[in-house]
Amino acid sequence: RVRSSAASDVYKRQQSSHNNQSKGKQAMENLAQENEKAISGAIKIDEKEIRTHLDGLVRQSVEDTLNALLNAEADAICQASRYQRSPDRQDTRAGSYKRKLLTKAGEVELQVPRLRTLPFETQIIERYKTKQSSVEEALIEMYLAGVSVRRVEDITEALWGAKVGSSTVSELNQKIYGKIEEWRMQPIHGEHPYIFVDGVYLKRSWGGEVQNVSVLVAVGVNDEGYREILGVAEGSREDKESWSNFLRYLKERGLKGVRLIVSDKCLGLYEIIGDFFPEAKWQRCIVHWYRNAFSMCPWKHLREVVAMLKAIHAQEDKAAARQKAALVSEKLRAMKLERIASFVENSVEETLSYMDFPYEHWSRLRTNNGLERIMKEIRRRTRVVGSFPDGYSAMMLVGARLRHISTTKWGTRQYMNTCKLYEGGIR
Repeated sequence: RVRSSAASDVYKRQQSSHNNQSKGKQAMENLAQENEKAISGAIKIDEKEIRTHLDGLVRQSVEDTLNALLNAEADAICQASRYQRSPDRQDTRAGSYKRKLLTKAGEVELQVPRLRTLPFETQIIERYKTKQSSVEEALIEMYLAGVSVRRVEDITEALWGAKVGSSTVSELNQKIYGKIEEWRMQPIHGEHPYIFVDGVYLKRSWGGEVQNVSVLVAVGVNDEGYREILGVAEGSREDKESWSNFLRYLKERGLKGVRLIVSDKCLGLYEIIGDFFPEAKWQRCIVHWYRNAFSMCPWKHLREVVAMLKAIHAQEDKAAARQKAALVSEKLRAMKLERIASFVENSVEETLSYMDFPYEHWSRLRTNNGLERIMKEIRRRTRVVGSFPDGYSAMMLVGARLRHISTTKWGTRQYMNTCKLYEGGIR
């Protein structure tokens, strides 16, 4: 009994100590929570306010630095500081005038010094310039990259605190039009055995109504196997006259050595190729050819017709492809598809020209997909514009985009190996 009583007392003391420890821990936790609440209530960080304050400090720093540079430049012209008596002084100050300048840090206000006799031609900022060069370049890049003019206004206000109007963007674009025109008219060097041509229709406002204007584009593969943007020009529409002017424009700039021209069956193009490049052959894009055939096909036969037409271009040479086309035409007639059978018989030869060239080039030559991808990018870029004021503006924007594409990996990566072509490898 004595032992049992002693053990019970020890247990009670341990339990009491454990409860006291738990109460102490709970009290410490409650105290820590109260302190945290007190601190959080005492200190509040307004990130927006801090960011605004920092932007103001940076802008003020830029403004002070530019004003200090202008004053130092005026002192150098006068050969003396302000209020300094010096026998070398050439001129004196006549006050200053305010001028605003849009910089990457925001809009700043400059105090441009005036001199009494000497002209103050500062080298820090150009005369009548209201925007920093980096800001102008950013505006041009945004516009050419596909940002609409209205969106450019919103972005400039968010970045620099000053909205740039649509007229300003248009004036800046005029500066690069000269460079684009120079690039568009530069001489074409070397031979280009393979040429891909296509056109894109854009909208222009004319006399209060919206009309179509076409922009024609040519991409070539040079004798080293690299792709180049050969030319871009405005055409009233994709007709014989427009294509004649376009091919003449390419030839006058030095295009030569053309052996194959790949395109869709554009109106007027096929008839005038021989007038400018008599030794060149014409290849009709097989993808567009398939689409033309599928438009005549009933839905229930579409999958079968697709397999039959693709089998023509899967043959090992042109002779086998012709035989396969004849068999396909017979089978189509047996299926009561007379229109498609006649279409295949009359036009399949236009899609087989690529087989006269090295086998390694076939996959690149039988379609116009490479240029179609570029046209898709041009349509994406011009869609934000809507309608252009004239065809020249449309051509300039397309030219600017093509000029940018030509400087990327697209133009620096070898597209095909042309060694076999120039070693007598043509079949």
